[in-house]
Amino acid sequence: MKAAALITCVALALPGALAAPGIDPDKFSLALASRALPNAPDGYTPTNVSCPASRPTVRSAAELSSNETSWLETRRNKSLSAMKDFFGHVQVGDFDVTSYLDQHASNSSNLPNIGISLSGGGYRALMNGAGALKAFDSRTTNATTSGHLGGLLQSATYVAGLSGGSWLVGSVYINNFTTISSLQTQKAGAVWQFGNSILEGPDTGGIQLLDSTSYYKDLATAVEGKQDAGFDTSLTDIWGRALSYQMFNASGGGIDYTWSSIAKTQDFINGNYPMPLVVADGRNPGELVVGSNSTVYEFNPWEFGTFDPTIFGFAPLEFLGSKFVNGVIPSNESCVRGFDSAGFVIGTSSTLFNQFLLQLNTTSLPSAVKDIFSSILGKLDKADNDIASYDPNPFYHYNNHSSPYASQTELDVVDGGEDLQNLPLHPLIQPERHVDVIFAIDSSADTTYNWPNGTALVATYERSLNSTGIGNGTAFPSIPDQNTFVNLGLNTRPTFFGCDSSNLTGPAPLVVYVPNYPYSTLSNVSTFTLSYSDTERDDIILNGYEVATMANSTRDGNWTACVGCAILSRSFERTGTTLPSICTQCFSDYCWNGTVNSTTPNAFEPTPMLSVRSSRAGAIMPTLLPTVVAVSAALFALA
Repeated sequence: MKAAALITCVALALPGALAAPGIDPDKFSLALASRALPNAPDGYTPTNVSCPASRPTVRSAAELSSNETSWLETRRNKSLSAMKDFFGHVQVGDFDVTSYLDQHASNSSNLPNIGISLSGGGYRALMNGAGALKAFDSRTTNATTSGHLGGLLQSATYVAGLSGGSWLVGSVYINNFTTISSLQTQKAGAVWQFGNSILEGPDTGGIQLLDSTSYYKDLATAVEGKQDAGFDTSLTDIWGRALSYQMFNASGGGIDYTWSSIAKTQDFINGNYPMPLVVADGRNPGELVVGSNSTVYEFNPWEFGTFDPTIFGFAPLEFLGSKFVNGVIPSNESCVRGFDSAGFVIGTSSTLFNQFLLQLNTTSLPSAVKDIFSSILGKLDKADNDIASYDPNPFYHYNNHSSPYASQTELDVVDGGEDLQNLPLHPLIQPERHVDVIFAIDSSADTTYNWPNGTALVATYERSLNSTGIGNGTAFPSIPDQNTFVNLGLNTRPTFFGCDSSNLTGPAPLVVYVPNYPYSTLSNVSTFTLSYSDTERDDIILNGYEVATMANSTRDGNWTACVGCAILSRSFERTGTTLPSICTQCFSDYCWNGTVNSTTPNAFEPTPMLSVRSSRAGAIMPTLLPTVVAVSAALFALA
C-alpha cells in the first residue's frame, strides 16, 4: 500500500488530531477522513512533477504575499469573534471592550493584532511553551474562567516557533491544530511519548510499534531515497525524520507530511486558527552567526524566505527543490514537490541537536543499530554538522547585486538561535504585518542554572540598531542589558517593553516578555536532556501554564486585566481612546521604566513559589553544574 494511502487509513483512528471544539479527541471519528496534510508525492523523496500553468516564481519581500493578504481578510473576522469572547471573561476594569471592538469592526486596521513567540530550548522550550499555549487556548478545560487567559490563542494572528518552539508549533499544526491536552494525554496512542529518548526511537507500546533497529532502518531508507534522487543531504535530514516520530501522530513518522500542505487544510483556509511561522538562520559553512550578520529565514504555510536585504525574497514553499534561477524555473526544468517535509522544516530550525546524532556510540543501543547509523553518516557529505542543506538554492542568481547567497548552488540554513535571537520575533516585527503586541514565551537557558535573562530580547534589539542595514527598517523597543534583567527581577515575572510608542524609532509592537520561572516545579531542565516521564512532562507543562497566568492570577489579581491592556494598547493609540485607569496602573506595574542596574548579579537560583509536586533529577542544581556546563559548552555556546 502506498504510504499516503496507508496514512489516510491509519489517520481515521488517530486520537491526537481530533481537537476541534465539541469533539472528544480520545474517541474514534470520521472527522479525519478529509485530512489533507500527507500530500508529498513520494514520501520523503523530493519528486519531479508537472509545473502548474502559472510557473512558480520567487517574489520580492517588499510586501506580503497575495496569499497572506487574502488569508488575513478571512482571519480577521474569526479573530475578532474570538477576541470578543476572550474579553467576555477578561475584564479591563469597567471598560466595555466588546462595545469598543464592535465600534471599530468596520476598519480592521484599528483592531488589535496579536502575535505569539515561542523560544528555543529543546524539550524544555516545547513543554514550557506548551503550558503557555494551553493557558491561551479556549479549548482547555477551565481556561475561560476568571483569572485565566483562554481565548488569547484563538484571538492571535500569528504563532512563531524556533528550535524547540518549532517542534511545539509543528506538533500542534501538523496534527490538525490539536490541543496540548490531546498531545499530552496518558492514554494509549499519545503523541508526546518522551520516556524513550529520540535516539532510541518510539515506545513500542505506542502506535508506531517499532524497535530501535527498525526505527533507524526507516530513517536510513528515507534519507537514502532523497540522496539517491540527487539532493544533498545532511544530519538535519536524519534529525528531522527522528523528530517526526515524536511530534506527528501518523504512520511512519508522518513521512508524507509537508509544511506547505497546512495552507491546503480547510480550517486554515477558513481562517479558523492563527498562521504558523518557523524561524531559522542563514549561514555559510564555518561562519560564526551573530545578530549583526545573520539572515533570518521564515517558513510560513506558503513560502520560505526572508525580509532581510541579504536576499529580500520569498520562494514558494511547495516547490522547494526545483531549480530556480534568478527567481524563475527555466522552461527546460521540471518542478519538484515534497522537499518541504514538515519534519525537515522543524529540524532545520533546530540543527543544534544534530550533534546528538554523533553521540550515538555512547548509548546502549545494539551494535546492529549503530552499524546502520554509521552507514548513514558515511554517506553524508557535509563537514559542518549543524547545517540543513537546501539544494538547490531557491535564491540562486536572485538579487545578484546585493545577495551574498546568489552565487551559491546550495543554501545552508541553521538553528534559529545561533545568532542569540532565541525568541522568533523577526517575522512578527515586520512593518508589513502590523503586529501590535507579541507575547514572547522565553524558555532559554541563559543563566548558570538554565533560566532566561533576556538575552534573546537584547540580541533582537541590538540587531535593530545595526548600522549595516541588516535590520532593514524594523524597529524594536529598547531593552536593558542582561544584568539589569536579573538585578531588577525582570526575568522573574512578565515585563512589558515598548509601552510608550512615542519613544520608538518606528512602528514596533509592545512586547509582553514571559520568562520561564519556577511556580510549582523546577522547569529548568537541561536543553540536552532527551527523555522525560509523563509525570515530568506534565509537571513542566503545568508550570508553563502557571507562568503564563501568574498562577491563575493569584500572584496578581489584575494580571488578566493587564494582559487585556497590553492587547488593546496600540489600538487605543490609533483610535485616540483614553486609557482606562486600570491600564494606567498595569503599565506602571509591568512596563520597564528605563531603569538600569548593570552590576554583576549573584547566580540566579530561584526556588518554586508554590508547593512542589515533584523534583526532576535533570533540573539543574548546583551539584550537577560542572557536568552540565561541560556538556553544554561542548555542544553549543547557547542553549
